[in-house]
Amino acid sequence: MDVFVVGALHLDVVVDAPHLPALDETVVGSAVAYRFGGKGGNQAVAAARMGARAGMAGRIGTDGFGDQILERLDAVGIERGQVRRTAGASGMSVAIVDENGDYGAVIVAGVNRAIDPAEITLPEGLGLLLLQNEIPDAVNLAVAAKAASETRVILNAAPARPMPPALLRRADIFVVNRVEHEALLAALSDAGIPAGDKTIVATRGAEGLKLAEPGCRPVVLRAHTVPVVSTHGAGDAFVGAMAAALARGASLSAAANFAQGAAALAVSTRPDARSEISENEVRAFLAQTASP
Repeated sequence: MDVFVVGALHLDVVVDAPHLPALDETVVGSAVAYRFGGKGGNQAVAAARMGARAGMAGRIGTDGFGDQILERLDAVGIERGQVRRTAGASGMSVAIVDENGDYGAVIVAGVNRAIDPAEITLPEGLGLLLLQNEIPDAVNLAVAAKAASETRVILNAAPARPMPPALLRRADIFVVNRVEHEALLAALSDAGIPAGDKTIVATRGAEGLKLAEPGCRPVVLRAHTVPVVSTHGAGDAFVGAMAAALARGASLSAAANFAQGAAALAVSTRPDARSEISENEVRAFLAQTASP
């Protein structure tokens, strides 16, 4: 298996509104949609769409949301034998997307907090293990400890929070946004881990991203200029695409460039049509933008 994801599975309730409400303000929305989500689920789907053989471990509830989550995993061919049902509510979020495509969200973990690392078995010969901060640190740490030395561990340290030093030491690649980057650097410093010893991919939205690898000069990759429909889920599209490219043997710089293209197509495409974005489309987009 190329990429195995342990993480949260949600069904997202996405509301379109002219702007995010202020305190005590009620805003009239224009549309609502129910979409597959959770950082773990989104990244697994993104990796599979970008050509990786992907598997997933997580929890869903005994509700209708859980049924819809399974349908989405099956639709893209993700191996889900370790996605378990637990009595209770599936994870969910409510996101409000404004007229500029920016958003704010509230996440309810539900049964995602019941993930038991003792029940998770990592596939033999696994190339990449992908983790995020939407599940407890204890789960991330226990699963990362199971990874073979040749398995690269990618930690999308989102949302930002304190992390145990043992997890910081085991993770091979960190993917963070601007805010999470500052938190990560502070956490590494507190743990006595030199930031220069770690591979860090720091995304900066319209400003592109910065790559830092041990023993190498930092590299900055520009962002693609595209019309923004919604930034919701762009980070997950990036992480999943980067994991898929790394699994194919791409260098970090090449994988990040590929992921930038996938994220650009994601933000410029209606969320309900993003499932149609393919690896070939990303490559065609990158070829077009690279042309003089």
